[in-house]
Amino acid sequence: MTAYVSDFLRVLDERGFIHQGTNLEGLDARAAKETITGYIGFDATARSLHAGGLIQIMLLYWLQQTGHRPIALMGGGTTKVGDPTGKDAQRALLTDAEIDANIASIKGVFSKFLTFGDGPRDAVIVNNDAWLSRLGYVEFLRDYGVHFTINRMLTFDSVKLRLDRESPMTFLEFNYMLMQAYDFHELHNRHDCVLQLGGSDQWGNIVNGVELCRRKDGAEVFGVTTPLLTTASGKKMGKTETGAVWLNADMLPAYDYWQYWRNTEDADVEKMLALFTTLPMDEVRRLGALQGAEINDAKKILATEATALLHGREAAQSAARTAQETFEKGALGGDLPTIDLMADEIAAGASMIDQFLAAGLVASKGEARRHIKAGALKVNDEPVREERPLASGDIVDGAVKLSIGKKKHAILRVS
Repeated sequence: MTAYVSDFLRVLDERGFIHQGTNLEGLDARAAKETITGYIGFDATARSLHAGGLIQIMLLYWLQQTGHRPIALMGGGTTKVGDPTGKDAQRALLTDAEIDANIASIKGVFSKFLTFGDGPRDAVIVNNDAWLSRLGYVEFLRDYGVHFTINRMLTFDSVKLRLDRESPMTFLEFNYMLMQAYDFHELHNRHDCVLQLGGSDQWGNIVNGVELCRRKDGAEVFGVTTPLLTTASGKKMGKTETGAVWLNADMLPAYDYWQYWRNTEDADVEKMLALFTTLPMDEVRRLGALQGAEINDAKKILATEATALLHGREAAQSAARTAQETFEKGALGGDLPTIDLMADEIAAGASMIDQFLAAGLVASKGEARRHIKAGALKVNDEPVREERPLASGDIVDGAVKLSIGKKKHAILRVS
């Protein structure tokens, strides 16, 4: 571990955020003596960010917590092109209205982690459409294209991997790295921004921006990337068997978010505590060292602390209580996903499989039938042995508990 003098890099290093950097010594010295401004770009390809992008938000969080100014750059302009990084095919192009709607939906998450305002360390949200959509094509090529060589661009992973797989890459996508470099140049001039942060897959794009600021502005700016984050079993962060782990509460309830962290693999607990909670590192190491059944206590703390950052302490504690009631006491926790059904519909022979579909526990009737064969589909914690309608005897205290395996549950409220 490097002995950094700035609180910023010392915290990032201790918690495992640093993978690569351009002149980390110079950045360290500058961050130790003055307030710096740094940014991360977020393209608006969906209505919500997901947990895979949470590490970037935590970077901005620690940037501000250690006395510096974060910029959340919304990619209103770059989303029109689509980042080719890690993709075998071009992303679906969105309309301006779709991009604007996605940005409006995404913005609220940042206020959970950052303090916004007009002070020297207060965070700001900026949209790169403000300058990218106003660029003249010929002028941009003349003034900025001369600073990029095709030879160099072909060596960057975002291009090289696509070509190695013989997947087509459009000229539109090829321009993405120029646009991202130009973002850094604009933010440096508009906001005195000297640092770009991002994932390791963005290293080439970040280096381009650092070099463009040096050539066009005569300025030394810096880049830092985080390591590629996968689980101990090799799964991509932020994805589950049922889909993305969204950060917007209207797309994923606090309880389901809590469960995502509760289900962290044993080998990942310390890493996730360091990256996605604000617990002191001494406590992180203590919890990460727990063995056997005690590691489950660490997972619950991870789930509650991570959920509290996004959804608030009250929602996190409520999710923890619901999980305890559901898994440890066998009760029907109040924060589980719920659906409603009339009693006379059950009396008329309502399909049990249809209720599992409505609750989002299965994606199709075929999937439900496979779970029945495997003994994984349960009503009130009892395995269902054959496809059947719901019965009045399934109702306990006005509700029916639906489960797939040990970890996916929903409540059917009967009225």
